[in-house]
Amino acid sequence: MAHPPKIAIVDDDRALRDALAELCEVLDYGSQPFSSAESFLAMHVPGRFDCVMTDLNMPGLSGLQLVQHLRQAEPSLPVIVISAQPDPQLRAQVLRSGALAFLSKPIDDQVLHRHLIAALGRGPRGA
Repeated sequence: MAHPPKIAIVDDDRALRDALAELCEVLDYGSQPFSSAESFLAMHVPGRFDCVMTDLNMPGLSGLQLVQHLRQAEPSLPVIVISAQPDPQLRAQVLRSGALAFLSKPIDDQVLHRHLIAALGRGPRGA
């Protein structure tokens, strides 16, 4: 990529958005925060972002609904879903819907970094 990868951060929790944006900066990724799925979708243009990180439970559209929408609008855009609910059935549903990863809060920075590398095509998927 000629430009630094750009990550969309979609979460209604400002503190978590800020923390994720800070992590992206440390990793030399660009980021843009959004407080809701609706605000992200209002600005979404295919190709604008290299990856989306989204909270699962938010007012309005959920992270799962965002994943489902993006599978239609931009199928190749990787999405990482973050949730405080470590429910295995919910995790399976999110992954079946097309998310690259489902991470539980609190987020381990190294695990998230491995998933970002995979999402950006810089390394093997998995981790």
